[in-house]
Amino acid sequence: MRLLVTGGAGFIGSNFVRHWLAGHPDDHVVVYDLLTYAGERRSLEEVEDRIVFVLGDICDAELAERTLREERIDTIVNFAAESHNSLAVVDPGRFFRTNVIGTQTLLEAARRAGTQRFHHVSTCEVYGDLALDSRDVFTEESPYRPRTPYNASKAAADHAVRAYQETYGLPVTISNCSNNYGPYQFPEKVIPLFVTNALDDRPLSLYASTANKREWLHVDDHCRAIELVLERGRIGETYNVGSGVEKSIEEIADAVLDLTGKPSSLKTIVPDRPGHDRRYLLDSSKLRRELGWEPSIEFRDGIAATVRWYGDHREWWEATKGRAPVEESAAWAAGPT
Repeated sequence: MRLLVTGGAGFIGSNFVRHWLAGHPDDHVVVYDLLTYAGERRSLEEVEDRIVFVLGDICDAELAERTLREERIDTIVNFAAESHNSLAVVDPGRFFRTNVIGTQTLLEAARRAGTQRFHHVSTCEVYGDLALDSRDVFTEESPYRPRTPYNASKAAADHAVRAYQETYGLPVTISNCSNNYGPYQFPEKVIPLFVTNALDDRPLSLYASTANKREWLHVDDHCRAIELVLERGRIGETYNVGSGVEKSIEEIADAVLDLTGKPSSLKTIVPDRPGHDRRYLLDSSKLRRELGWEPSIEFRDGIAATVRWYGDHREWWEATKGRAPVEESAAWAAGPT
């Protein structure tokens, strides 16, 4: 396979590149990444000599198409996205530019270059949220009801992907995943933020709605799911990728504090983010039934390994943490930029 991984220097993208090369050592892998604040070239150091790296924006139609043609790409996995809900509240335009216009630009480049497969990585958040006491889950047939600029931009991108298959016959698949965690995650997201703050004895800021829940999936299990979709997934289909493991923000904070040996007094309550979703939970039975996928990493083991990784890789996250463009406790008063 000749594979283009957009956003391949980001958290999930870089983990996927390492995962793919471990199982497909003879494949030609091109990483296409703009290296925005959350992109980190050092996340690819161990495979740097086995990839081609292109510094590029998925909104750059000429470069995207030229890369596809020159590298003779047959398969695209699109991770490239702005993904931080808090930043989307204060700077929504950049999310619609990258996630919507960027995805459509990449789709058009793929169509023009004759790419044989386009896999788009999306999120559970396109479906909206669930009540905390609900027994409902999101299936692949659930209606789209995005509630934040980030969610809406990802929902629009999903629609563009489907439209390119229906209109132009571009062979596509989509996966919608739950919250990921693991190594190499930029420390604006809650688990690496909590871990790195705890290691430095800094406050762990919890939104006021501390009972709000998320479904947690280790990034390695997500990478295996995408691999299966590429290898055996049906063209035109969407697959939900979820673990079924739900944790509240307070449960996450308590787990991190326990694993780092830090006191509960580090927990600090801050105002809720506007549009703060209550709960997400995916029904991933289609992926399990059709492709034989099962999550392999128990949450207690995954979170412990993640805490150890950040403890052992201080040089990685110390160099990235200061680049976070939004301060949770002050952002909402500032309004859109």
